Amino acid sequence: MDFSRRSFLGASAAASVLTPDKTWAAAALKQAQSWSLATADVAEDLKPRMMDLVHGRVPEALKGTLYRNGPAQFRRPGGSSQHWFDGDGMIRRWYIEDGQVQLTARFADTRKRRQEEEAGAMLMPGFGTLPDPRARIGSADDASPANTSVHKVGDKIWALWEAGSPLAMDPVTLETDDYVTLRPDLKAMPYLAHPRVEPDGTIWNLGLSGGNAIIWHLSADGSLRTAEVIQMPMASYIHDFTATARHLVILLQPWVHTRNIMPLSQAFEWKPELGTKVLVIDKDNLSNRRIFELPPFGFFHVGEAWEENDGTIRFDVAAHRHMDFAAKGASEILNGVALDHEPAELVMVVLGSDDRGRLEKTGTIAEFPRSDPRRAGLARRFSLHTTGSREGTPLASSIGVTDWSSGRAHVYDFGPEHVVDEMVYVPKPGACAEQDAWLIGPTVNLKAGVSELHLLDLAHIEDGPVCTWRADVALPAAFHGNWTA
Repeated sequence: MDFSRRSFLGASAAASVLTPDKTWAAAALKQAQSWSLATADVAEDLKPRMMDLVHGRVPEALKGTLYRNGPAQFRRPGGSSQHWFDGDGMIRRWYIEDGQVQLTARFADTRKRRQEEEAGAMLMPGFGTLPDPRARIGSADDASPANTSVHKVGDKIWALWEAGSPLAMDPVTLETDDYVTLRPDLKAMPYLAHPRVEPDGTIWNLGLSGGNAIIWHLSADGSLRTAEVIQMPMASYIHDFTATARHLVILLQPWVHTRNIMPLSQAFEWKPELGTKVLVIDKDNLSNRRIFELPPFGFFHVGEAWEENDGTIRFDVAAHRHMDFAAKGASEILNGVALDHEPAELVMVVLGSDDRGRLEKTGTIAEFPRSDPRRAGLARRFSLHTTGSREGTPLASSIGVTDWSSGRAHVYDFGPEHVVDEMVYVPKPGACAEQDAWLIGPTVNLKAGVSELHLLDLAHIEDGPVCTWRADVALPAAFHGNWTA
């Protein structure tokens, strides 16, 4: 399909530029509560340091690297971010070998960050932040905080946002290289922070602009195979999508782009009368598409999908009753406001061979669904997710594993003194069974004022960590990451 970068991005042109609220930082400090460590600013890069083993015994076979990405600076003297999603991205690297953990963390050296350091203010527009008139923006990459996820691609790691290019970084030193241009005429095109990676390393991803989507198809080394633009059935906000071995599966929620204004969160409107739709696209023929209808719900994150012998497609989603959290709740977090919202529920979406869709609710509070990466697009038994949100606190305190064969959720609660990040699945070396795996991820220990890294056994998650390492500093909550062996 012949298209231009200008025609694709034209649907998202903004109509107004306003000055940020200069009093925000003082109000945030005044209202901050104990969990504010999860959204605190980090003053500078974190040089490599060893963590202390404070609990348990480290499995001898455990070796690899956990990468995570998330915002770590929101506030500057001359103006601050107004939304949790808009802070500057910091890549965290935990390298594990011989039972020891080395922690390193560096800010993504973005054009945004360089401009804002020079000005002493957060200037760029974001998901919930208005632009400063001093911001110099030539493309989406100039505004990118590179703060949402991180993937190992070829010999680099890519720090991902959702409205611009990947940012390549060194996987060991975390030094920033440059923005990735997948094809010269597609420079600075949007690339979501949730690519779907097949077991052989092949990458599928989307880029969104209004009612258009670009479908990216990459080789495992990050080289571009194809890029094709399609028109979407409705201009939904899409943060994540999923895929089976044969199909791309794109969930379309009724939070739709209705006006060209800033910040982006105010350009969307909740329209439950539209319902939620699922667009299913044949990977081998992108013009071969089906649409399924579902009751209205919102979402950020979906799990891996799979297809049964009769053509039925299944995937899990962390379903929200509406998208108030995106529109305003994530701004309240930065202000230290205790949220009054319904947390997401883990739901199984079933798309039948009769072209009818339905929801199978679990009643389990859940976000950040993950699973065995070796089974991407294939049938699986388990979903890993956070859980345990408490009244008055916006973030999770527990980790859970839902067993779809029994319908039961197995949970370990770290307690109210911990903020739990998304955890990821780590296959045990030499093991093939899905249950033979560890779960690894960090928490912010609010009482001790430090970050910890925990390893749990998937088959015995309710027993708590197999081992725990503790840092001498606290890093704020991150969004997404991945494990590399």
